[in-house]
Amino acid sequence: MTNTITHWLNNAPFAGSSGATAPVTNPATGVVTGEVALANVDDARAVIDAAAAAFPGWRDTSLAKRVQVLFRFRELINERKEELAAIITAEHGKVLSDALGEVTRGQEVVEFACGIPHLLKGGFTENASTKVDVFSIRQPVGVCGVISPFNFPAMVPMWFFPIAIAAGNTVVIKPSEKDPSAANWTAELWKEAGLPDGVFNVLHGDKTAVDELLTNPTVKAVSFVGSTPIAQYVYATGTANGKRVQALGGAKNHAIVLPDADLDLAADAMVNAGFGSAGERCMAISACVAVGPIADDLVAKISERAATIKTGDGTKDSDMGPLVTKAHRDKVAAYVDAGEEAGAKVVLDGRTVKADGGENGFWLGPTLLDNVTPDMTVYTDEIFGPVLSVLRVETYDEAMALINSNPYGNGTAIFTNDGGAARRFQNEVEVGMVGINVPIPVPMAYFSFGGWKASLFGDSHAHGMDGVQFFTRQKAVTSRWLDPSHGGLNLGFPQNA
Repeated sequence: MTNTITHWLNNAPFAGSSGATAPVTNPATGVVTGEVALANVDDARAVIDAAAAAFPGWRDTSLAKRVQVLFRFRELINERKEELAAIITAEHGKVLSDALGEVTRGQEVVEFACGIPHLLKGGFTENASTKVDVFSIRQPVGVCGVISPFNFPAMVPMWFFPIAIAAGNTVVIKPSEKDPSAANWTAELWKEAGLPDGVFNVLHGDKTAVDELLTNPTVKAVSFVGSTPIAQYVYATGTANGKRVQALGGAKNHAIVLPDADLDLAADAMVNAGFGSAGERCMAISACVAVGPIADDLVAKISERAATIKTGDGTKDSDMGPLVTKAHRDKVAAYVDAGEEAGAKVVLDGRTVKADGGENGFWLGPTLLDNVTPDMTVYTDEIFGPVLSVLRVETYDEAMALINSNPYGNGTAIFTNDGGAARRFQNEVEVGMVGINVPIPVPMAYFSFGGWKASLFGDSHAHGMDGVQFFTRQKAVTSRWLDPSHGGLNLGFPQNA
């Protein structure tokens, strides 16, 4: 008998009325382990209405009380993060160490949100005009929808909901139907932490649930992470319906390796950034641009390291797990086929990997392609798998032109020992997040995460002060208070006749 994952409404499971479900599969075995409810419009509206009903009370809850709940939530995650990591591994497939790392990075945003009393402080000008004061305050926006992807079922929602909740909003999470259980586990933890009914809700489903979040007038803001075509749709649909939207899209992240770089450091970085979490992350490096005469040495060093990666069940002694579904595994393998047919050299072939896991698992090992050219689909498309393409150029300017002409602008990196080259790179590159001898430049929670160009729609990046501003609205108040000398106004003070 399989487990049924229901919606979560008012701090309790909510089955809904649709009766439709989708299978949840363990990618390491190919076995269906559960089914997740798929909302119809009535189910979606019930969850949204619960969040709306809870908003006035949570908005008016003191900052001191809100922060107490956040701190308790933080402590509970620290105590039980292994539980959450195990859930992620069972449904997503990433190895436990990657899953624990995901929880830790999400927890950084919870800790940032614990400082919300300071982050919400406004400004005050006394006597702006005679006896007139002007001040600004930030107030919550209302019901906030979070539509999150399969690749980080804990961390990506945690980029958004801690700040939203700390600021006084209520939240509806719509997780990926591929790995939905992390959201329900999180909801139960919020309940244990003392969050009132209706403040944190989970809506499972497909496009029906998404469209209701994007069009329902009760929802005031939507945060999304996923592919660029869907990000464009979310942004266009949400803003057309009067919502503020932050929509983070896809990526094709490059790393430039200059001739003066430490090639051992660069090779280690390429392996970690190209094959960590099986390449299923929007900050993965998928294009390594070797500049000048170092390409042969660099490819050899990457290949030597990548060949030692153990692919297998994430609960075992493995370095890299399976891909999330069979369809995705086959799609990634097809890109490797196409690259090989177009003339790329397959240095390391993950299509033939012998994995330590179920024979029906969705396995594809680390794959290294050399002599890739910009016209190949293995370069032009976001593959979202453990495939690293090496492009060879002669100059820094050629490498920079590759990056800046790419439609995406999420993350990038440069490996060099030349401070002048690094400084020029950070100034000239048209990408939102830059690493210098750092392969995956995901900023800390008190900075903001987000790319440029087709990697971001809307003006707001995730977490940091961008997050605080996205989940609040500014209000300016101009006030004049009459004093007792004005017109003999009686304020009720004792008088001496």
